[in-house]
Amino acid sequence: MAAALVYGILYVRAESTVVIASLWAGYGFLQGLIFTGIWILAHECGHGAFSAYPYLNDSVGWVCHSFLGVPYFSWKITHARHHRFTGHLTKDVAFVPRTAEEVAGQKGISLKALEELCEDTPIINTIKLIAHQTLGWQAHMLFNLSAGPNSAVGGDWGRDKGWFFARASHFDPWSVLFLSQQARLVIISDIGLAITAYALYITVQATSWQTTALLWVVPYLWVHHWLVAITFLQHTHPDVPHYGETTWTFILGNLCTVDRDFGFIGRFFFHGAINDHVVHHLFPKIPFYHASEASAAIRPLLGDFYNTTQENFLLSLWKTFRECRWVKEETAASVPQIYRWVRRSAGPTV
Repeated sequence: MAAALVYGILYVRAESTVVIASLWAGYGFLQGLIFTGIWILAHECGHGAFSAYPYLNDSVGWVCHSFLGVPYFSWKITHARHHRFTGHLTKDVAFVPRTAEEVAGQKGISLKALEELCEDTPIINTIKLIAHQTLGWQAHMLFNLSAGPNSAVGGDWGRDKGWFFARASHFDPWSVLFLSQQARLVIISDIGLAITAYALYITVQATSWQTTALLWVVPYLWVHHWLVAITFLQHTHPDVPHYGETTWTFILGNLCTVDRDFGFIGRFFFHGAINDHVVHHLFPKIPFYHASEASAAIRPLLGDFYNTTQENFLLSLWKTFRECRWVKEETAASVPQIYRWVRRSAGPTV
């Protein structure tokens, strides 16, 4: 279908600018869905779930992720750490919230007073959400943004210095994110990206930068949007906690994941990655084409520990982004270091 749209744009005469723009917009959206599906298949390769052959997994994953501008082995290394420490307040790699006390100390102001200034300004939240969706992935790749303060190989990676100054890039072979013996894998990842960049340069020479941008860059930005939205909502929900060092366990942490539903798009284009994320965290080597039946099998066993919601996916993105801002230790809990999202309506009293 995407190829048909490109053919229609390039070879069918259309005098209407609106028609041409609509065709390009349709192509960008549809190709973005397809690219995201390819990204998810490469993710399967990173877990060794694509095939029974490690070299085939890494070869396919490297090609697919390189095509999408992702440093395959670099991401594979840190993503394994994410699975190892999911739900850990300081060691997890993705979408780790800050505590109310931490934010208050940085701002030097009462968080309640600060939030009241923009609580009823949807335009500000919309701008932040757009930035989150378009820049979030590359910010994570370049600066380890949203990772926990002790999520690097040696623990503290310098988050408190400011994300711009910490040497925590997925593109740097000698980044604090990697062991010294992993540098060659990061270099191989960078070579894949260089090949993609050269292929895009050749495409620009053969067509134009505008055509190349419409053919690849726009779908690439859609991948950013879907990837950030999917990952954010898989690990963020107002009722799902995070755990500190003394309470966190591998099982508790990996049950801090959420199954959501995105209808046909989620099942067909995204290979069920949204729908069956809980079982993926518990058994990451289960292939995506068996994840649905595996989810059905474990759901009754998990009981109240199973997190799911049928709320509209995009509505959830807006609500969750707006409401889940920081966490605070639950003082009434029977065990320490259980951190819950502070409800926006109440505001933290610090």
